[in-house]
Amino acid sequence: MKGSDILVAALEREGVDTIFAYPGGASMEFHQSLTRSTIRTILPRHEQGGVFAAEGYARATGRVGVCMATSGPGATNLISGIADAYMDSIPIVSITGQVPQAMIGKGAFQETDFFGMTLPIVKHSYLVTDINDIPRVVKEAFYIAQSGRPGPVVIDIPKNIQQLETQPLWPKDVVLRGYSPIVRADDLSLNEVLGLIQKAERPVLYVGGGIISGNAAEELRAFAYATQIPVVTTIMGCGAFPETDPLSLKWLGMHGSAYGNWAVNGEPQAGIAGADLLLAFGVRFDDRVTGKVEKFCEHGTIVHLDIDASEIHKNRKVQLPIVGDVKDALARLNQLVQANPLQKSFSSWHAQIAAWKAKAPLRYQVTDEVLRSQHVTDFMGGDSSQVILPQYAIALLYELTKGEAIITTGVGQHQMWAGQHYNFKFPRQFLTSAGLGAMGYGYPAALGAKVACPDRQVVDIDGDGSFLMNVQELATAHIEKIAAKALILNNQHLGMVVQWEDKFYKGNRGNTYLGDPENMKQIYPDYITIAKGFNVPAERVIFKKDLRAAMQRMLDSKEPYLLDVITPYSEHVLPFIPAGKTINEMIYE
Repeated sequence: MKGSDILVAALEREGVDTIFAYPGGASMEFHQSLTRSTIRTILPRHEQGGVFAAEGYARATGRVGVCMATSGPGATNLISGIADAYMDSIPIVSITGQVPQAMIGKGAFQETDFFGMTLPIVKHSYLVTDINDIPRVVKEAFYIAQSGRPGPVVIDIPKNIQQLETQPLWPKDVVLRGYSPIVRADDLSLNEVLGLIQKAERPVLYVGGGIISGNAAEELRAFAYATQIPVVTTIMGCGAFPETDPLSLKWLGMHGSAYGNWAVNGEPQAGIAGADLLLAFGVRFDDRVTGKVEKFCEHGTIVHLDIDASEIHKNRKVQLPIVGDVKDALARLNQLVQANPLQKSFSSWHAQIAAWKAKAPLRYQVTDEVLRSQHVTDFMGGDSSQVILPQYAIALLYELTKGEAIITTGVGQHQMWAGQHYNFKFPRQFLTSAGLGAMGYGYPAALGAKVACPDRQVVDIDGDGSFLMNVQELATAHIEKIAAKALILNNQHLGMVVQWEDKFYKGNRGNTYLGDPENMKQIYPDYITIAKGFNVPAERVIFKKDLRAAMQRMLDSKEPYLLDVITPYSEHVLPFIPAGKTINEMIYE
């Protein structure tokens, strides 16, 4: 068998059914082999689109997503997606062609040291130098990508290795000296957790993406219900616990719910204390969550449970560190609670949280800034009653999809509003670039999720800035018949940067307008014309009265569909805790 055939056969043995792959000179041998395979090969229109699609596939299923590119610029176009997968702990395997071994290091056409380039942003990188290593390398790569803390793995294969022939030997097991991803939390620490809960008056469960990647949502729900401890998540943890449940505090941090932030940190201005016990499971105390980290849950006892020992004490010193698999640990905690039922209900704590929810719910209204904006004059003929707020559009989408859709986003204000106004009930329902914050993620990720889950409604809630970064993937959607929908909240600006300009730079605009400065009354670019150029149905909505019917048409479509919703740029995301600040600086209305 040729090396390229061995690679494809190895992928088949790992259960791969889809690969997002863009061919080139150093990878075309793989593509020839793929033409003889049962694996579905989807051609993205840019390698970045391919790697984001692989991420969407992985996040929607929990299985390894696979992408492929040629050497040089093809490979380097994968880097943002690989870094994104690394930051958010997403299991993907990126396969790249490389120049022949004899030309490595000689500045050959389309040669880059992709192995070296990716070392800081992968769990592991391979440069295959022996055709006989391909079966072992592929098996190891898939094991590494999805075991322990998941993440990306790169396999770089020179062209001459692809063309050589050998009789492959297929390994049955993975043997990696020094790699022990399965860690079990110790019994003593778990018993100590139970003791801390018995003593606590104001406990909070603070959970993140580790719950979802660890497939521990069911165990989390059981634990929360058994203990009646309120649950707040990170953006990555949205859907780990049903946000429609009374115990849910939504998510916390810079743009998280006010009541979620208060539950953890207290409401200092009112003299009300926050959590006296914080159970931090599958989180990393990201700066967008903690603000000024030493002030985060300053007066509480913190338990940090994580599969990755390197996260313990990295950002926040804690009182009880536990390294272990979160699914196993929660299952054992549930057994402990069953055997030793709590003798308290935390009723006064629940009452305080209910008061906070009543005081500062996630809400929106047409502000004076919107009423005075050029948006009303230029696009609405002065009729402010028909303004479409982005929050309203998302709430309407939630209503029409009954909260059942898989939602992807780009990065910016729309991402935060999607997290706020779409209540996620299930894990793997909200797919967004969290740690890296990569614009252009949304629509390619939606394609990957839709391929993985063809019977689910998949909608990319995007901004006009983010969507344009990978607009070419409309071609992929049409040609491959992937019915992922795009809801563009189009305010003609880089909205989040505009918000910071308003807050910190006295409204001085530094290259944040995306329209045509010589014709500001024109909606530019024209996404409807662009979409139709790709043979993708599209329509634009400016007036609120037209939105419901248009959105229903989008959702009913059996094809990919683009809905361009024109919204005011002067709207700000609230709540808002400025970077590096504390709960004292939170603006929530």
